[in-house]
Amino acid sequence: MDLQLTGKLALVTGSTAGIGLAIAKTLAAEGARVIINGRTQARVDEAIAAIRKDVPDASLESFAGDLAKVEESDRIATEFPDVEILVNNLGIFEPKPFEEIPDADWYRFFETNFMSGMRLSRTYLTKMKSRNWGRIIFISSESSSDVPAEMIHYGVTKTMQVSLSRGLAGLTTGTGVTVNTIMPGPTWSEGVEQFVKDLARDQNKPAEQVEKEFFTSMRPNSLLRRFIQTDEIASFVAYVASPRSAATNGAALRAEGGLLHSLF
Repeated sequence: MDLQLTGKLALVTGSTAGIGLAIAKTLAAEGARVIINGRTQARVDEAIAAIRKDVPDASLESFAGDLAKVEESDRIATEFPDVEILVNNLGIFEPKPFEEIPDADWYRFFETNFMSGMRLSRTYLTKMKSRNWGRIIFISSESSSDVPAEMIHYGVTKTMQVSLSRGLAGLTTGTGVTVNTIMPGPTWSEGVEQFVKDLARDQNKPAEQVEKEFFTSMRPNSLLRRFIQTDEIASFVAYVASPRSAATNGAALRAEGGLLHSLF
């Protein structure tokens, strides 16, 4: 299927690793011009090299900067004012008992997981509506619906993304712009790999055993019973980013391996 993405300018925040890197590569393979974003130029350069290894003719741009910061959000808006596809993927997570989460951690999660996407959406939505076409996609999590007790601050910010996305969709009525949320389940990314290694260290168990036990103890509702691959999420995002997804707007789209029991 031709996703009709050739030449469209896409910004994927936090796209030097994990789901973000996979999304950027998939969009590039579909012909989009993709802005690769990471906190350092070295990480951005590494990601660009990795994408070009698989997609030699990829059309890629570079933006090194922490988009959780106001000044960097302003700078990218100046350098790339005409983004047509915004994928708000930048995010952090960290298991920590609720009683031990200080205010500083809450603010850090708000700025990175929520405020970064809010600011960029505020920047680009008006121009998308004036062009009568655009896509804003938030990469949330199944944790937005089933907030994990081991990292409540993360779950709260993921719920905030879903709420913001639905609210913004209401501003696109009668236009060719859509705003949607993707809710991945546990996905094998750089951060999750480290998470499993840390659990294995803390529990003094092999990482393979911890990974298997993760789906019997921490996520027993999973129908997939394995970690989702980043390219599986990326393929879904590419469709939602395409003109072919025009009838999908204001939706929280699940890609969590059947983990959630709710019907909607």
